[in-house]
Amino acid sequence: MASDYVFHPELRRARFLPRTVVNRRTLGLIRRVTARAARAQPAGGTIERVDDRVTVRVFRPAGAAGRVPGLLFVHGGGYVIGNAAMGDRFCRLVADRLGVVAASVEYRLAPEHPYPAPLDDCYAGLCWLARQPDIDSERIAVAGESAGGGLAAALTLLARERAEVRPVFQLLSYPMLDDRTSARAEVDPRRLRMWSRRNNRFGWTSYLGAAATAAEIPALAAPGRCDDLAGLPPAWIGVGTHDLFYDEDIIYAERLRAAGVACTLYEVPGAYHGFDLVEPGAGVSRVYRNAQLAALSAALGDSDRVSS
Repeated sequence: MASDYVFHPELRRARFLPRTVVNRRTLGLIRRVTARAARAQPAGGTIERVDDRVTVRVFRPAGAAGRVPGLLFVHGGGYVIGNAAMGDRFCRLVADRLGVVAASVEYRLAPEHPYPAPLDDCYAGLCWLARQPDIDSERIAVAGESAGGGLAAALTLLARERAEVRPVFQLLSYPMLDDRTSARAEVDPRRLRMWSRRNNRFGWTSYLGAAATAAEIPALAAPGRCDDLAGLPPAWIGVGTHDLFYDEDIIYAERLRAAGVACTLYEVPGAYHGFDLVEPGAGVSRVYRNAQLAALSAALGDSDRVSS
């Protein structure tokens, strides 16, 4: 039905946006355009070194006393573009409104650095955060958008496996979880914006690298393939109905619940991929962001700090 392809009325840019954003030909240009933001000092934050490969952009709450909760944020970009500066706005908001130390991790990108390099970098950032003297290591959450949501989900799997740092919450915004979505020919491109099947195929092929031809794709690379989700931290998953990842995110939420993991599923009718980043001022985007903050605040033990 035609109504199936109507975007949310508050998302007025939807009809002007592309369906495909990045491919092998545009990869270098997009990276050059966004590189300056990665080098710039974050307003109200600092850039701190984790090791010889990894840095984090850190935002600390003003006037905090004692140890406070921590958040590791993982940026999106299909595993091939983007940088930690993309998390500045959200991390600053989390620090200011929730009193949480928020760090956005600068991980290496595919295809030059395929799995497991980006995940290893994110795990290094998580361990660094847990070691900081002003952080309560028992109250650390992970969050991510798109590919960053996939990496955040994978981080909880890796943390469960290594048992060094145990995040208490995972906040996943339209996470990129399952490489098999690229092969779903029934997905109608008319309802997609900002991320297409073609984008998805390029992103996953770049990220998986040699693992793409393996007999079995590792669950740490594509969490949607993980058979055992038991024992993971509670989750919040947000996704729009016009997002390529809608079906895989719904399935992942259902599988988390079936495994005994508390999971809040937040669906946004008529919203496209990355709608809250492209149109942050839209009412539906503000409501979405407040829902994220409320979920984080409740999970980290201070549900009274969120305001609209």
